[in-house]
Amino acid sequence: MYFTDRGIEELTHRRGDEDVTLAWVGERLQEFVDLHPEFEIPVERLATWLARLDDPD
Repeated sequence: MYFTDRGIEELTHRRGDEDVTLAWVGERLQEFVDLHPEFEIPVERLATWLARLDDPD
């Protein structure tokens, strides 16, 4: 188990029943980066990965 799995499990447990839009997720990610600029690159990579999930490349 990776350390990040705990955070993912907590997210699923606490908010797994909620419906949110990707616009909402994008806003939260931007808020996070504004508060923690040292995580800009990993958040950018995650956002890009999510945006391109259905690309065949």
